Amino acid sequence: MTTRRRLLQTSIAASGLLAGSSSGFAGAAEREKTVTANEDLMREHGVLRRALLVYGAVADRLMRDAASVPPAPLLRTARLFRQFGEDYHERRLEEKYIFPAVRKLSGPAARYPDVLEMQHNRGRELTTYVMQLARQERIPAAQARPLATALQQFNLMYENHTAREDTIVFVAWKDSLSGTAYKEMGERFEAIEKQVFGHDGFEDAVKTIGEIEGELGLTDIAQFTMPAPPRI
Repeated sequence: MTTRRRLLQTSIAASGLLAGSSSGFAGAAEREKTVTANEDLMREHGVLRRALLVYGAVADRLMRDAASVPPAPLLRTARLFRQFGEDYHERRLEEKYIFPAVRKLSGPAARYPDVLEMQHNRGRELTTYVMQLARQERIPAAQARPLATALQQFNLMYENHTAREDTIVFVAWKDSLSGTAYKEMGERFEAIEKQVFGHDGFEDAVKTIGEIEGELGLTDIAQFTMPAPPRI
């Protein structure tokens, strides 16, 4: 009986240990799902970069055959950029919380916010311009080349813009905060997102840009695989 009792106790203890481990693993998994402030900012940049890819594809087509470009997907892209990129990501997060804090830092990062904010304003001018043209039934032939050029210029500006933010500005901002303050900022960003969109705005934005890519035949990224480079 003593041996059997010991076996039973051992079994119960092992079961409790497994249950505790399972709970611990679940808790760790939940912690891993938490989106940090910088991750939030960078994945939002991912959506905006996909919008830039749409702009780039449209610019190429405008240069080749303006009549082949449907205005509707271009208009949806500009609206997405305005609502998700400019009104939310730029105004409510970067310009309100990140740029003011980075301006106060000593070091190379402090010189970026003024230029970045100027580029935000120029980008908003581009978005308004695109929306005005894309509301029409078709892009006017006389506007095709100027629009294509403006889209290409915007893409170049924004590629440099987001690259500096991701590798310099956001890094400096995070380093300036304590661990607790950084965690609180992540929670604040999440609260702002829910306040603005009523739910997860990122998921909606990903869905929207995916639909736009589908309308323009850009979904399959295999088509963009470069050929082998020339042999020397």
